[in-house]
Amino acid sequence: MLIPWRPFFESDEFDKFFEGFGSKPPVGFSPAMDIYEKGQTLMIDVPLAGIHPEKVDISIENDILTIQGKMEKKSEVEEKNYFRRETRTGSFYRQVPLPAHVLGEKASAAYQDGILKIFVPKAPEKKMKKIEIKVEKKK
Repeated sequence: MLIPWRPFFESDEFDKFFEGFGSKPPVGFSPAMDIYEKGQTLMIDVPLAGIHPEKVDISIENDILTIQGKMEKKSEVEEKNYFRRETRTGSFYRQVPLPAHVLGEKASAAYQDGILKIFVPKAPEKKMKKIEIKVEKKK
């Protein structure tokens, strides 16, 4: 089953939900990701072009992957000189449950050509132990 990805937290329904709390949620973005299996490893590809890998934190806890970081753009152009500004800056955050039990402490990551690649070994499957029921006879 594929889950639709919505990259931005901005929406009228989302804003309406938070109106009752007195403040709006912070506007940010959520990076896209592809998760697939290669042998006994889960592969996660996250396009993060323009984001320095040192500004990205990755963690795995209870089979949940969390990626967060900050995208900074240093520019000498003042706001009033822009004709169009579509480049996003600021924080990003994404948390997804992984589709299998994993060995999070053995995960690794690499960054190449704007793509963050995360490699997470799957945990060995636990076999169910069948418990035999002993029937005691009445005396």
